[in-house]
Amino acid sequence: VQLQASGGGLVQPGGSLRLSCAASGFSFRDYWMYWLRHCPGKGLERVASINNGGSNTYYPDSVKGRFTISTDTGNTLYLEMNSLSPEDAGLYYCARGGGRAYEYDYWGQGTLVTVSS
Repeated sequence: VQLQASGGGLVQPGGSLRLSCAASGFSFRDYWMYWLRHCPGKGLERVASINNGGSNTYYPDSVKGRFTISTDTGNTLYLEMNSLSPEDAGLYYCARGGGRAYEYDYWGQGTLVTVSS
């Protein structure tokens, strides 16, 4: 199993960014997938969840309406982020669900998002 996150970078406040996570060794049909972030001075926060099969998505209030998690048939996980603010800056990780709540068994390496003018 491998997860490789990419797409981070510098974006201006109010801008958009799309993160990608290339997965191999398993199918999204069998696992929940997540995006989490670690922002400076804050703990780890789960910002998006998608169930196995991709029919349902979940977001915390902090990003609801601005972030969208999705998958494609090529085993890539995405996180579309809009209306970004400096509070969204941090290291973003994709992760595979480990079977229980808030359990993750594989992680991508993280991709850095910087929001600054």
